[in-house]
Amino acid sequence: MTTAEIIELYKNYVMPTYYQVPLALAKARGARVWDAEGKEYLDLFPGWAVSGLGHCHPKVVKALKKQAGTIMHVSNNYLSELQGRLAELIIKNSFDGKVFFSNSGAEANEGAIKLARRYGNPTKRYEIITMEKSFHGRTMACISATGQDKVKIGFEPLLEGFKTVPFNNLSAVEAAISNKTIAVLVEPIQGEGGINVASKEYIYGLRKLCDEKDMLLIFDEVQTGMGRTGEMFCFKNFGVRPDIMTLAKSLGSGAPIGAVVASRRICDILGPGSHATTFGGSPLVCCAGIATFEAIADERLLHHVNKISKYMFAKLNKLKSRHPDLIKEVRGLGIMIGVELNIEGDGIVTRCREDGLLINCTQKSVLRIMPPLAIKKGQIAKALKIIERALREGAR
Repeated sequence: MTTAEIIELYKNYVMPTYYQVPLALAKARGARVWDAEGKEYLDLFPGWAVSGLGHCHPKVVKALKKQAGTIMHVSNNYLSELQGRLAELIIKNSFDGKVFFSNSGAEANEGAIKLARRYGNPTKRYEIITMEKSFHGRTMACISATGQDKVKIGFEPLLEGFKTVPFNNLSAVEAAISNKTIAVLVEPIQGEGGINVASKEYIYGLRKLCDEKDMLLIFDEVQTGMGRTGEMFCFKNFGVRPDIMTLAKSLGSGAPIGAVVASRRICDILGPGSHATTFGGSPLVCCAGIATFEAIADERLLHHVNKISKYMFAKLNKLKSRHPDLIKEVRGLGIMIGVELNIEGDGIVTRCREDGLLINCTQKSVLRIMPPLAIKKGQIAKALKIIERALREGAR
């Protein structure tokens, strides 16, 4: 089908819940995608950062094909070897505890909120402190937790029990704590908020506060997890372990999977009947998760991310020095990078797309660049030429 025909299908049959560009993707491989007419693009924001290994990684594709012909779904009241193996891999690469599998990041955060509330129930504590510009998903609990008003409009009344304070401000968190507070929910790097990186002092301070007040520290690593920041999980960059961590996006390299990781002391609080999901942790998605871990290890992708990150930041900062009137700041960690502009970014994104490059803009003026872990220097160089050309055109 042509792009125009696909647009017509959407117009007639798909709910209009997304701001969509007139681009119908038909094929993908690595950091490259092709539209319905066969035009090729370099994708530096693959699948909203879901395809962390790149599109259609051979190891993941092979695992999915094999599993699809064996068994695709196992009810969670039975046992599945692959679910157990993936949970083991997550724990061995993070911290001692157990895992609950869901289908998305929003579901993972929903599970984390329920776990925190169950933990606080005996002492009637249920409040959770979240951060301004945060984003935790689109369920009712998650939009209530999210620190952006735009996601809440039209869905009031929201779920009570959330206090939102400025990000990277430890004093504001401390001031918000009451005798009802049970947890702090934070992204180590705010993705939708504009690639805002938490300071080490802030993360250390949150851990100390939570320890002193018997509160849970929850890290939303839906975007930062699975090697994106040069460590398998972002919390390792800070040397601070959370009590709960949520995962999704690139955990399955395109397969729909999320996870709640809870430390050993609290991981059994959600007992039988307290939380569930029909499709969570199916053999099909778990085999993709296992293959993702194996690819990261076999291809030494964490080493590559740290190496290519230095190259990307150096090149982007040179770009900033050439265009100080257009680029306000380059920030991020690993290959989770934000380029804040002094102009609105949507037009830049459009120009890049027209020139064969896919990136994202968030918070109106922050270009979000989150390429596959195995991105090559040549691909980065090509992308930056397109971005610079788009900036020059946008400034006219």
